[in-house]
Amino acid sequence: KTPFDGKRYMSDARHFRAVGMGQSSNLSIAKNKAQLEAKRTLAQQVQTNLKVVSDAYAQELVGNQAAEAIERFETLAREVTNTTIGDLRTLGEDIRQLEDQTYKVHVAIEVKKKAMMRFLRTKAKNDTKIAELVRAQMVILLDKEIERLESEEE
Repeated sequence: KTPFDGKRYMSDARHFRAVGMGQSSNLSIAKNKAQLEAKRTLAQQVQTNLKVVSDAYAQELVGNQAAEAIERFETLAREVTNTTIGDLRTLGEDIRQLEDQTYKVHVAIEVKKKAMMRFLRTKAKNDTKIAELVRAQMVILLDKEIERLESEEE
């Protein structure tokens, strides 16, 4: 049985959660590998969520901008892996030294979905690589998703 198994470490309606594992003879490298794997898993969840969101609102997007907006969402989600997310919390870290003297590190992380959508909205607003109309539509979609998440909390 691996550490951080079970419902408490799975994503739910309010949180994205992920677990990562890293192994190395160097403890800090093992920790970094575990963090990166967890963030990569988190980014995939965010990407899937954004795909669902953009599909749901696709009919509201205008023509060619729809495809560009969806493509840009995917890029934003991938960037999550390489970004420091302010509201990212570590739920736990499990460090074990194995018989071969290597370290095996498991880490569990979470971020509130609403905080992630706000983070992505800020990134989208400041993204100068995309057309103004596409940027505006991305912000509108993220605002709608934030509103939806807020209404579910009530």
